[in-house]
Amino acid sequence: MRAVVLRRPGGPEVLRVERIPEPLPGPGESLIDVTLTGVNFDDLEQRAGAHPQLRLPAVLGVEAAGHRRTDGRRVVALLRQGGGYAEVVAARDAYTVEIPASIDDAQAVGLFEQGGTAYGALLLAGRLRAGESVAVSAAAGGVGHLAVQLAVALGASPVIGLASTAAKRQFVKGLGADVALDPADPELAGQLREAAGGAGVDLFVDSVGGAVARAGLAGLAPFGRLVCLGWRPETAAADTSAVAGSSAAASGADADAGVVALTTAQLARDSIGCAGFWMRHVVDHRELLCGIADRLFELAAQGRLAVHVDRAVTLPEAGAAHAAVAARATRGKVLIDVRREV
Repeated sequence: MRAVVLRRPGGPEVLRVERIPEPLPGPGESLIDVTLTGVNFDDLEQRAGAHPQLRLPAVLGVEAAGHRRTDGRRVVALLRQGGGYAEVVAARDAYTVEIPASIDDAQAVGLFEQGGTAYGALLLAGRLRAGESVAVSAAAGGVGHLAVQLAVALGASPVIGLASTAAKRQFVKGLGADVALDPADPELAGQLREAAGGAGVDLFVDSVGGAVARAGLAGLAPFGRLVCLGWRPETAAADTSAVAGSSAAASGADADAGVVALTTAQLARDSIGCAGFWMRHVVDHRELLCGIADRLFELAAQGRLAVHVDRAVTLPEAGAAHAAVAARATRGKVLIDVRREV
Protein backbone atom coordinates (compact mmCIF):
# COMPACT_ATOMS: atom_id res chain seq x y z
CA MET A 1 0.00 0.00 0.00
CA ARG A 2 1.00 3.65 -0.36
CA ALA A 3 1.67 5.64 2.79
CA VAL A 4 3.39 8.85 3.86
CA VAL A 5 6.34 7.69 5.97
CA LEU A 6 8.29 9.73 8.52
CA ARG A 7 11.81 8.35 8.96
CA ARG A 8 13.43 11.27 10.79
CA PRO A 9 12.18 14.46 12.45
CA GLY A 10 12.36 17.61 10.40
CA GLY A 11 10.46 20.02 8.20
CA PRO A 12 7.60 19.16 5.84
CA GLU A 13 10.10 17.89 3.26
CA VAL A 14 10.87 14.78 5.35
CA LEU A 15 7.43 13.35 4.60
CA ARG A 16 7.79 10.90 1.70
CA VAL A 17 5.36 8.52 0.01
CA GLU A 18 6.53 4.92 0.10
CA ARG A 19 5.08 1.51 -0.55
CA ILE A 20 4.94 -0.48 2.68
CA PRO A 21 3.13 -3.65 3.78
CA GLU A 22 -0.46 -3.34 4.94
CA PRO A 23 -0.87 -3.38 8.72
CA LEU A 24 -1.97 -6.58 10.41
CA PRO A 25 -5.06 -6.12 12.62
CA GLY A 26 -4.67 -7.22 16.21
CA PRO A 27 -7.37 -8.36 18.63
CA GLY A 28 -10.29 -5.94 18.61
CA GLU A 29 -9.08 -4.23 15.44
CA SER A 30 -10.36 -4.07 11.87
CA LEU A 31 -8.77 -3.03 8.60
CA ILE A 32 -10.19 0.10 6.97
CA ASP A 33 -9.63 1.00 3.33
CA VAL A 34 -9.08 4.72 3.79
CA THR A 35 -10.77 7.38 1.71
CA LEU A 36 -9.82 10.50 3.67
CA THR A 37 -7.62 11.40 6.59
CA GLY A 38 -7.04 14.75 8.27
CA VAL A 39 -4.07 16.96 9.08
CA ASN A 40 -3.86 18.14 12.69
CA PHE A 41 -1.37 20.23 14.68
CA ASP A 42 -0.35 17.10 16.58
CA ASP A 43 0.86 15.66 13.26
CA LEU A 44 3.08 18.71 12.73
CA GLU A 45 4.57 18.36 16.20
CA GLN A 46 5.28 14.67 15.74
CA ARG A 47 6.93 15.36 12.39
CA ALA A 48 9.11 18.06 13.99
CA GLY A 49 10.25 15.76 16.82
CA ALA A 50 8.27 17.28 19.68
CA HIS A 51 7.11 13.79 20.71
CA PRO A 52 10.35 11.89 21.40
CA GLN A 53 8.42 8.75 22.31
CA LEU A 54 7.29 8.38 18.68
CA ARG A 55 8.92 5.29 17.21
CA LEU A 56 10.39 5.79 13.75
CA PRO A 57 9.75 5.06 10.98
CA ALA A 58 6.15 6.09 11.50
CA VAL A 59 2.99 6.86 9.57
CA LEU A 60 1.27 9.95 10.98
CA GLY A 61 -2.46 10.68 11.10
CA VAL A 62 -4.83 10.33 14.03
CA GLU A 63 -8.10 9.95 12.12
CA ALA A 64 -9.42 8.22 9.03
CA ALA A 65 -12.66 7.58 7.20
CA GLY A 66 -13.25 4.72 4.82
CA HIS A 67 -14.76 1.27 4.39
CA ARG A 68 -14.34 -1.46 6.97
CA ARG A 69 -13.26 -4.65 5.23
CA THR A 70 -15.22 -7.02 7.43
CA ASP A 71 -18.60 -5.62 6.41
CA GLY A 72 -17.99 -2.84 3.87
CA ARG A 73 -19.62 -0.23 6.06
CA ARG A 74 -18.49 3.39 6.00
CA VAL A 75 -16.75 4.24 9.25
CA VAL A 76 -14.60 6.91 10.84
CA ALA A 77 -11.91 6.02 13.36
CA LEU A 78 -9.58 7.70 15.81
CA LEU A 79 -6.07 6.28 15.64
CA ARG A 80 -4.21 6.74 18.90
CA GLN A 81 -1.08 5.18 17.43
CA GLY A 82 -1.27 7.09 14.14
CA GLY A 83 -1.33 5.49 10.70
CA GLY A 84 -3.93 7.62 8.94
CA TYR A 85 -1.70 8.87 6.10
CA ALA A 86 -2.06 5.54 4.30
CA GLU A 87 -4.36 3.58 2.03
CA VAL A 88 -5.12 1.05 4.78
CA VAL A 89 -5.21 1.35 8.56
CA ALA A 90 -5.78 -1.10 11.38
CA ALA A 91 -8.20 0.69 13.72
CA ARG A 92 -9.48 -0.36 17.10
CA ASP A 93 -13.17 -1.22 16.90
CA ALA A 94 -13.75 0.64 20.19
CA TYR A 95 -12.49 3.86 18.58
CA THR A 96 -14.56 3.45 15.41
CA VAL A 97 -18.12 4.54 14.63
CA GLU A 98 -20.32 4.08 11.58
CA ILE A 99 -20.98 7.14 9.44
CA PRO A 100 -24.69 7.93 8.89
CA ALA A 101 -25.91 8.05 5.30
CA SER A 102 -26.59 11.77 5.67
CA ILE A 103 -22.92 12.56 6.42
CA ASP A 104 -20.13 12.36 3.84
CA ASP A 105 -16.62 11.17 4.66
CA ALA A 106 -15.12 14.67 4.72
CA GLN A 107 -17.64 15.87 7.27
CA ALA A 108 -17.19 12.71 9.34
CA VAL A 109 -13.41 13.14 9.57
CA GLY A 110 -13.68 16.75 10.70
CA LEU A 111 -16.53 16.16 13.10
CA PHE A 112 -15.21 13.09 14.90
CA GLU A 113 -11.85 14.31 16.24
CA GLN A 114 -11.86 18.10 15.98
CA GLY A 115 -15.60 18.42 16.44
CA GLY A 116 -15.32 16.11 19.44
CA THR A 117 -12.59 18.34 20.85
CA ALA A 118 -14.76 21.44 20.42
CA TYR A 119 -17.70 19.67 22.05
CA GLY A 120 -15.59 18.47 24.97
CA ALA A 121 -14.09 21.91 25.55
CA LEU A 122 -17.48 23.63 25.57
CA LEU A 123 -19.55 21.10 27.48
CA LEU A 124 -17.37 18.59 29.35
CA ALA A 125 -14.66 20.99 30.55
CA GLY A 126 -16.39 24.33 30.04
CA ARG A 127 -19.82 23.40 31.45
CA LEU A 128 -21.45 25.76 28.98
CA ARG A 129 -25.04 26.79 29.67
CA ALA A 130 -27.42 28.40 27.20
CA GLY A 131 -27.28 32.18 27.34
CA GLU A 132 -23.65 32.34 28.47
CA SER A 133 -21.03 34.25 26.49
CA VAL A 134 -18.27 32.29 24.76
CA ALA A 135 -14.97 33.37 23.19
CA VAL A 136 -12.87 31.04 21.03
CA SER A 137 -9.23 31.63 20.06
CA ALA A 138 -7.94 30.40 16.69
CA ALA A 139 -11.59 30.55 15.66
CA ALA A 140 -10.87 30.01 11.97
CA GLY A 141 -8.94 26.79 12.63
CA GLY A 142 -10.00 23.15 12.53
CA VAL A 143 -11.28 23.00 16.10
CA GLY A 144 -12.09 26.69 16.43
CA HIS A 145 -14.47 26.99 13.48
CA LEU A 146 -16.48 24.07 14.85
CA ALA A 147 -16.41 25.45 18.40
CA VAL A 148 -17.93 28.71 17.14
CA GLN A 149 -20.75 26.89 15.37
CA LEU A 150 -21.34 24.58 18.32
CA ALA A 151 -21.53 27.49 20.74
CA VAL A 152 -24.17 29.09 18.54
CA ALA A 153 -26.10 25.83 18.24
CA LEU A 154 -25.97 25.33 22.02
CA GLY A 155 -27.51 28.73 22.68
CA ALA A 156 -24.44 30.70 23.76
CA SER A 157 -24.73 34.48 23.42
CA PRO A 158 -22.78 36.40 22.45
CA VAL A 159 -20.26 34.20 20.62
CA ILE A 160 -16.88 35.86 20.07
CA GLY A 161 -14.24 34.53 17.70
CA LEU A 162 -10.55 35.49 17.66
CA ALA A 163 -8.75 35.33 14.31
CA SER A 164 -5.49 36.79 13.08
CA THR A 165 -6.48 38.41 9.77
CA ALA A 166 -9.38 40.46 8.48
CA ALA A 167 -10.28 37.70 6.02
CA LYS A 168 -10.33 35.10 8.78
CA ARG A 169 -12.41 37.37 11.00
CA GLN A 170 -14.92 37.74 8.18
CA PHE A 171 -14.95 33.94 7.86
CA VAL A 172 -15.62 33.61 11.58
CA LYS A 173 -18.50 36.07 11.39
CA GLY A 174 -19.91 33.95 8.57
CA LEU A 175 -19.93 30.96 10.92
CA GLY A 176 -22.37 32.77 13.20
CA ALA A 177 -20.07 34.61 15.60
CA ASP A 178 -21.54 37.86 16.89
CA VAL A 179 -18.13 39.50 17.18
CA ALA A 180 -14.71 38.76 15.67
CA LEU A 181 -11.61 40.17 17.36
CA ASP A 182 -7.91 40.44 16.55
CA PRO A 183 -5.89 38.37 19.06
CA ALA A 184 -2.92 40.73 18.60
CA ASP A 185 -4.91 43.72 19.90
CA PRO A 186 -3.02 45.01 22.98
CA GLU A 187 -6.41 45.83 24.52
CA LEU A 188 -7.79 42.34 23.90
CA ALA A 189 -8.94 41.78 27.50
CA GLY A 190 -10.98 44.97 27.41
CA GLN A 191 -12.32 44.13 23.96
CA LEU A 192 -13.47 40.74 25.26
CA ARG A 193 -15.24 42.30 28.23
CA GLU A 194 -16.91 44.91 26.02
CA ALA A 195 -18.02 42.30 23.46
CA ALA A 196 -19.59 40.29 26.29
CA GLY A 197 -21.62 43.24 27.53
CA GLY A 198 -19.13 44.72 29.97
CA ALA A 199 -19.06 42.10 32.71
CA GLY A 200 -16.67 39.75 30.96
CA VAL A 201 -16.75 36.41 29.16
CA ASP A 202 -18.32 33.37 30.78
CA LEU A 203 -16.24 30.82 28.85
CA PHE A 204 -12.99 31.30 26.95
CA VAL A 205 -11.82 28.31 24.89
CA ASP A 206 -8.12 28.68 24.12
CA SER A 207 -5.71 26.66 21.99
CA VAL A 208 -3.06 29.38 21.65
CA GLY A 209 -1.75 30.18 25.14
CA GLY A 210 0.71 32.94 25.97
CA ALA A 211 -0.56 36.51 25.63
CA VAL A 212 -3.91 35.37 24.23
CA ALA A 213 -4.59 33.13 27.23
CA ARG A 214 -3.52 35.90 29.60
CA ALA A 215 -5.95 38.30 27.93
CA GLY A 216 -8.63 35.64 28.11
CA LEU A 217 -8.11 35.25 31.84
CA ALA A 218 -8.21 39.00 32.34
CA GLY A 219 -11.39 39.21 30.30
CA LEU A 220 -13.34 36.59 32.26
CA ALA A 221 -16.50 37.46 34.15
CA PRO A 222 -16.93 36.36 37.76
CA PHE A 223 -17.50 32.59 37.64
CA GLY A 224 -15.98 32.56 34.15
CA ARG A 225 -13.88 29.63 32.95
CA LEU A 226 -10.79 29.29 30.80
CA VAL A 227 -10.48 25.96 28.99
CA CYS A 228 -7.09 25.09 27.51
CA LEU A 229 -6.99 22.68 24.60
CA GLY A 230 -4.31 20.26 23.61
CA TRP A 231 -1.36 18.69 25.32
CA ARG A 232 2.36 19.13 24.78
CA PRO A 233 5.32 17.06 25.97
CA GLU A 234 7.64 18.77 28.43
CA THR A 235 10.38 18.92 25.79
CA ALA A 236 8.18 21.18 23.66
CA ALA A 237 7.31 23.59 26.48
CA ALA A 238 9.53 26.35 25.16
CA ASP A 239 7.59 26.46 21.89
CA THR A 240 4.10 26.10 23.29
CA SER A 241 2.07 27.34 26.21
CA ALA A 242 0.58 26.06 29.43
CA VAL A 243 -1.21 27.30 32.49
CA ALA A 244 0.90 27.08 35.62
CA GLY A 245 1.29 28.62 39.04
CA SER A 246 4.93 27.72 39.49
CA SER A 247 7.50 30.06 40.97
CA ALA A 248 9.30 30.12 37.62
CA ALA A 249 6.21 31.41 35.88
CA ALA A 250 5.51 33.91 38.63
CA SER A 251 9.03 35.27 38.41
CA GLY A 252 8.58 36.23 34.78
CA ALA A 253 9.94 33.17 32.98
CA ASP A 254 6.55 32.83 31.33
CA ALA A 255 7.36 35.79 29.08
CA ASP A 256 9.85 33.64 27.22
CA ALA A 257 8.25 30.21 27.54
CA GLY A 258 4.69 31.30 26.85
CA VAL A 259 3.56 30.00 30.23
CA VAL A 260 0.54 31.67 31.82
CA ALA A 261 0.97 32.36 35.52
CA LEU A 262 -2.20 31.73 37.49
CA THR A 263 -2.23 31.67 41.28
CA THR A 264 -4.81 30.27 43.65
CA ALA A 265 -5.22 33.80 45.01
CA GLN A 266 -6.26 35.02 41.58
CA LEU A 267 -8.72 32.15 41.19
CA ALA A 268 -10.34 33.01 44.50
CA ARG A 269 -10.20 36.79 44.14
CA ASP A 270 -11.82 36.78 40.69
CA SER A 271 -14.06 33.72 41.21
CA ILE A 272 -12.79 32.17 38.00
CA GLY A 273 -11.86 28.66 36.98
CA CYS A 274 -9.34 27.00 34.70
CA ALA A 275 -9.63 23.58 33.10
CA GLY A 276 -8.02 21.58 30.34
CA PHE A 277 -9.36 19.18 27.75
CA TRP A 278 -7.70 16.48 25.68
CA MET A 279 -9.75 14.29 23.35
CA ARG A 280 -7.80 11.19 24.30
CA HIS A 281 -9.58 11.11 27.64
CA VAL A 282 -12.87 10.65 25.77
CA VAL A 283 -11.60 7.95 23.44
CA ASP A 284 -11.43 5.23 26.09
CA HIS A 285 -15.04 5.83 27.17
CA ARG A 286 -16.98 4.10 24.41
CA GLU A 287 -20.42 5.29 25.49
CA LEU A 288 -19.25 8.89 25.79
CA LEU A 289 -17.38 8.76 22.47
CA CYS A 290 -20.40 7.40 20.62
CA GLY A 291 -22.76 9.83 22.33
CA ILE A 292 -20.67 12.82 21.25
CA ALA A 293 -20.38 11.49 17.69
CA ASP A 294 -24.14 10.94 17.48
CA ARG A 295 -24.83 14.49 18.69
CA LEU A 296 -22.35 16.02 16.24
CA PHE A 297 -23.71 13.99 13.33
CA GLU A 298 -27.24 15.00 14.31
CA LEU A 299 -26.36 18.71 14.33
CA ALA A 300 -24.62 18.33 10.97
CA ALA A 301 -27.64 16.56 9.46
CA GLN A 302 -29.81 19.43 10.69
CA GLY A 303 -27.55 21.95 8.95
CA ARG A 304 -26.45 23.55 12.22
CA LEU A 305 -22.85 22.36 12.09
CA ALA A 306 -20.59 22.00 9.06
CA VAL A 307 -16.91 21.26 8.56
CA HIS A 308 -15.33 23.81 6.27
CA VAL A 309 -12.80 21.94 4.11
CA ASP A 310 -9.98 24.33 3.22
CA ARG A 311 -8.29 21.85 0.90
CA ALA A 312 -7.98 18.15 0.14
CA VAL A 313 -4.50 17.15 -1.04
CA THR A 314 -2.94 13.95 -2.34
CA LEU A 315 -0.56 11.77 -0.35
CA PRO A 316 2.54 13.28 -2.05
CA GLU A 317 1.24 16.73 -1.06
CA ALA A 318 1.14 15.94 2.67
CA GLY A 319 4.28 17.99 3.29
CA ALA A 320 2.80 21.00 1.51
CA ALA A 321 -0.33 20.65 3.64
CA HIS A 322 1.82 20.65 6.78
CA ALA A 323 3.55 23.82 5.60
CA ALA A 324 0.23 25.55 4.94
CA VAL A 325 -1.16 24.66 8.36
CA ALA A 326 2.06 25.77 10.08
CA ALA A 327 1.91 29.10 8.24
CA ARG A 328 -1.68 29.65 9.45
CA ALA A 329 -2.66 29.86 5.78
CA THR A 330 -5.70 27.61 6.12
CA ARG A 331 -9.25 27.94 7.41
CA GLY A 332 -11.18 25.00 8.78
CA LYS A 333 -10.13 21.44 7.96
CA VAL A 334 -7.25 20.19 5.81
CA LEU A 335 -7.73 16.71 4.39
CA ILE A 336 -5.62 14.14 2.58
CA ASP A 337 -7.48 12.20 -0.13
CA VAL A 338 -5.50 8.99 -0.18
CA ARG A 339 -7.32 7.71 -3.27
CA ARG A 340 -6.20 10.50 -5.57
CA GLU A 341 -3.05 10.04 -7.63
CA VAL A 342 -3.01 13.64 -8.91
